[in-house]
Amino acid sequence: MVHKKKTGLVAALVAFWALCSPALAADQFQWVQYGPEGLEARAITEKAACPGGLIDGHQTEMAVRSTPGQDYPILVCSMPIPAGAKDVRVDGVPVPLPKAQPNRILVIGDTGCRLKGKQVQACNDISQWPFRIGADISSEFKPDLVLHVGDFHYRETACPIDNKGCAGTPFGDSWAVWRADFFSPGETLLKTAPWIFVRGNHEECERGGKGWARTLDPYPWSADAGKTGCLGPAKPFLVDLGGVKLGIVDVSTADEAKVNEQQVAWYKSAFSTVIDAAGQGPLWLAFHRPAWVTDGSAGQNSGGDNKTLAAALKDTLKPNVQALISGHHHVFEAMGYEQDLPVALISGHGGDDFSPDVPKNLIGLMVNGATIKSGIARPGIYGFAMLERASDGSGGWTFTGYDIHGKQIGQCAVAGRSLDCH
Repeated sequence: MVHKKKTGLVAALVAFWALCSPALAADQFQWVQYGPEGLEARAITEKAACPGGLIDGHQTEMAVRSTPGQDYPILVCSMPIPAGAKDVRVDGVPVPLPKAQPNRILVIGDTGCRLKGKQVQACNDISQWPFRIGADISSEFKPDLVLHVGDFHYRETACPIDNKGCAGTPFGDSWAVWRADFFSPGETLLKTAPWIFVRGNHEECERGGKGWARTLDPYPWSADAGKTGCLGPAKPFLVDLGGVKLGIVDVSTADEAKVNEQQVAWYKSAFSTVIDAAGQGPLWLAFHRPAWVTDGSAGQNSGGDNKTLAAALKDTLKPNVQALISGHHHVFEAMGYEQDLPVALISGHGGDDFSPDVPKNLIGLMVNGATIKSGIARPGIYGFAMLERASDGSGGWTFTGYDIHGKQIGQCAVAGRSLDCH
């Protein structure tokens, strides 16, 4: 489905955002997310107690997920949502509930603002770091589900002195950074639909791992792990999307440049576990680092592969695994292969600096032993993507890329392991 957004509204929103200070944003955030035990509501508050919960008219206390700690003066709260619940509220405000068969899935990734050494993005300029625009505009598409494919936290080092583009921005693994990089700009979208969060390499232990552990990790927070930020590779889990299942796998530390045999064994076990648990029906896998996708970073337009993941997946994938959904490459891409492999769908153009050398023509390129038969790439454009289920009951989907203002930049029909792009 093609959406035509109102340019006047976008211009007005940009003008408003440019005038707003982050200090004006709410000090409480709440959302709904999937995890291995199902659906739960979460809330972040700077108050001393968790907000109240209400499920179908019955008072339900939110439990403390994580307590305040160094650089994290926040309380994170959670509340399981039982299947079939009709009305769920946090602090009196209704939260979005899932559809048994979500037909419109928003896919975003790599959304934070990069500050790392000499790599400096203008975090204070909404035209240079436009995640807030993309989050707000994509919320107007009314998705049934939001899938974030990882990399939320990017402000790792201090803004250079006298750089007005990022002056005053926080850095490091702290609540101030997570608030600035994700929660504040994503606030409207957080309220729009249930979420699935995928851990990216920027949520590794030595980067944004503490914030991930406290706020978004689908597994329970551990006080010890939360203090050190070292969370280990998480176990995979499944989400039933009605007619297709989605397996979430943590590949945040997967070695790209060489085959890491120890990691191969672990990832092979993780992928096998979720594939076997899914049964015989169609299955997609969502993980941050792609296995057979090019971003041109290694020359010859063949960089961006992940040798460890390709080795782990090579003899593990079953025929019912139809698509691999990832980010990591800062671009909208889709690829189908000459070999019998699942299609690759990439939505990593959410806000961070672009991948610089992405080839516009992918056909015929070989990546990690796989030859690209069909596909699309739209480098140098910020935005998001939508996966939309075909209304004819065929089981097919469309994967559409949009720029940050909601203008379509490319579309592919996805049917099983086949991809037809235009």
